[in-house]
Amino acid sequence: MTHTPLPAPAIAVRGVGKSYSGVSVLRGIDLDIAPGEVHSLVGENGAGKSTLLKILGGAIRADEGTLSFDGDPVALGNPRDAIAHGISLISQEGALVPALSVLDNVFLARWSHRAGLLRSRADRRRFDELIEVTGFDVDPGARVDGLPIGTQQQVEILRSLARGARVLALDEPTAVLAEHEKANLLALIRRLATGGTTVLLVSHFLDEVLSVADRVTVLRDGELVLTGDAAEQTPGSLVRHMVGRELDVLYPEPAPVPADAPVRLSARGLNRGIVSDVDLEVRAGEVLGIAGLVGSGRTETLRLLFGADAADAGVVSVDGEELTRLTPRRAMDAGIALVPESRKEQGLVMMRSVRENIALASLSSRRAGPFVRPAAERSAVAQVSRSVDIRAARTDAAVETLSGGNQQKALFAKWLSRSPKILLIDEPTRGVDVAAKSQIHHLITELAAGGMAVVCVSSEIEELLALSHRVLVLRHGRPVGTFSRGVDREVVISAAFGDEGEHA
Repeated sequence: MTHTPLPAPAIAVRGVGKSYSGVSVLRGIDLDIAPGEVHSLVGENGAGKSTLLKILGGAIRADEGTLSFDGDPVALGNPRDAIAHGISLISQEGALVPALSVLDNVFLARWSHRAGLLRSRADRRRFDELIEVTGFDVDPGARVDGLPIGTQQQVEILRSLARGARVLALDEPTAVLAEHEKANLLALIRRLATGGTTVLLVSHFLDEVLSVADRVTVLRDGELVLTGDAAEQTPGSLVRHMVGRELDVLYPEPAPVPADAPVRLSARGLNRGIVSDVDLEVRAGEVLGIAGLVGSGRTETLRLLFGADAADAGVVSVDGEELTRLTPRRAMDAGIALVPESRKEQGLVMMRSVRENIALASLSSRRAGPFVRPAAERSAVAQVSRSVDIRAARTDAAVETLSGGNQQKALFAKWLSRSPKILLIDEPTRGVDVAAKSQIHHLITELAAGGMAVVCVSSEIEELLALSHRVLVLRHGRPVGTFSRGVDREVVISAAFGDEGEHA
């Protein structure tokens, strides 16, 4: 029988503050959260949203202030304390055991009190009930480390529900999801709230926030500047509160590709794993978008173009010259750069300095024998940092101390320091705020206008359609259509799902 959790508590936050190394990230936060509401926290990177969510989820302790549930003070010293009070935090970093199965992760340390096969059957029935509630499509026997990031997030939600969570705290839950998965998750959030679960939602996607939230709280520079009904806000009004000024969040119009622009990058017959018979070409000054559902082969295609994975078959050429036995080093030497999907796991060395991270991809250009010329490195890093507008107090500070938007700009700077001819970008604005997102959009448009060939993968259809001159759609690893600029988003989505529509 499915366990029915206790009613969600009324949560009161009073005078909560938090500092790191003397830098205040939250100051005097007073907030009331009603039972069974969807309450969204929005703000720029570094505004304190995730910090407040982690305090409520027991992941970190506040330096000052109090929390109370239904009028009773509570002390949340760790996530276990929060879980005991019915709060489950799903953070951007994830907290699954990679080598275990989905079923093992969902019921980790909470197996049914039966032995052997009977236990397995009982937990499988409980799992099937959760799948019915959520509408997720997850194989219970699959190992977690073989699942896409979006599916791993679904496993975390299943585990939270299996624990009887009364308050679900979600940090950027749709950042890694395809369009249909986002819609399903937002619908699930509303169903959970209708059933009495409180949902705390941190998100940079303001349209999504306003479509699902009952109330919204805006944080700016660690202080609460607004709490009110979501129905009374617009994306523009939220941005004004977030940044303290008007901000042009519209996508820049890309410059036309010259009629005589040469083909800078081409691929023919790429095959490996899910990727099958992928052909593409990108001209100088062109942005080619790659769309598709999670698991469609988008990221895998970029990795093949960069030589991070060796193709079983196919040819990659730059400026008409075939790159044989392609590796990342040979790709870099040919002028190809790759901004990967995860800056924390694949792109940056988080504990090293901003300067070291940016200089990493271009060390050979500043060597004097076995040594790096420090003055040349500092000058090069300062120049490229200005070009992408990295806002860091010191370039010798660890890159992990930067906001998500500045970390992403540092990742771009790392590769732009090589002055590549071809830039491959996987999820250019994942986990960044609206101000940084606008800057990155303008940066991509300016790079293409300067003659760079860009290949961009994004789960945000609007972003992809706005930035790209053409969009290639993949389905199950195969190209199913290439569409010209101005195509309706519904056509692209239909092609990704299985209706190829009219090719441009």
